[in-house]
Formats: sequence, structure tokens, C-alpha cells
Amino acid sequence: MKTLSVILLGLMLCSSCTDEAKKEENTGVTNLEDEKRAITAVIENETKSFFARDYTAWKANYAQTDYAFQAWSNNDGTFDSNVGWEDINKQIGKYIADNPEPESSHPIVERKNMKFKFFDSNVAYLTWDQFNSDKKEKNFHHSKEVRLMEKIDGQWKIVCVSAFWDYKHLIPASRLPMIQKIANESRGKNKI
Repeated sequence: MKTLSVILLGLMLCSSCTDEAKKEENTGVTNLEDEKRAITAVIENETKSFFARDYTAWKANYAQTDYAFQAWSNNDGTFDSNVGWEDINKQIGKYIADNPEPESSHPIVERKNMKFKFFDSNVAYLTWDQFNSDKKEKNFHHSKEVRLMEKIDGQWKIVCVSAFWDYKHLIPASRLPMIQKIANESRGKNKI
């Protein structure tokens, strides 16, 4: 009886593993980890470019389509949104031109709890928690982030950005051990 129970348990485990593999196969994603790394690199480059006010590098990360979308909260309680690349490009291009900064406005950006959902081999949805430092790396704002990514001509591009920042509750760096470690390691290195 024990042998039969062990065999049945093994079959159930194999069945659930097979179901997960079938889910990945149904999306058409051939190498999930490579795709996740490629998407993460685009997201990191977009953030780095924006905070460094590098317009050309920032722009290269986007799907320049009429269905592209951005929305974010502002520290005064309002929000901004743009629909379509023309609107995004106009607003963000103007913002970068009006707010040039030689150094990043947020030298440390840390992402945690990143979740991916691939709908097929060319469309992915992501969400995560993000911690964004002030210039002095003493305090952080927490944000909830969402991205919709589309693979265009073999390259992942950002189609949708939603960023909801908690401006009211600053988090001291000392309360974020992962951030302290990054801050200590990043001194003198390239930062976001």
C-alpha cells in the first residue's frame, strides 16, 4: 500500500510538472529565462536612461506605436498619462529637455517581487515593487510598477508603463537592508 501511495504521489507530481511545461509551450516561449533577462535589461535601460535624462537611449526602449501608454502618480496627488507614441514622445521629450540633470535623480533603483506572465512569444506582462532613492541615497520611495512588453522585430519594447509611487511615506535606507548593501557596493561604480 505504501508503494502504491508513493507511485501515485510521483505520478501527480510529474503530471503537475507536465502541466506547467505545457503552459510554457502554449505561449510559444522557447527559453523563458533568456526572455526574462532580455525584458529586464530593457526595463533597466529605460529607467537608467530616463533618470540620467538620456533622451535618445530612453526612446530606444519603447514601442513607438499609437497604442503605447504611460501613466504615473505625481507627488501632489495628481497623475499624468499619455496615449500613443506621439503624445509620450512629446511630453517626456519636453520633460527631459526642461529638466536636464548631470546626475541621476534616483541613483539607486531596486526591483523586488518581479512577476512575469507571457501571453505568447511576443507579449509579456510584468509587475514588481520598486524602491527609488533620493539623490543622497538616504531615503527611498516605494512604487508599484507594471509593464506590458511587446517583441517588435526581435527586440523587446515597452508598450505600457504604469507607475504608482508612494510619495507620502519615505523609507529610510537603514530600513531596507538590501538597499544598504547595494548602496555600499555601488559607491564608485556605475549607478542607475
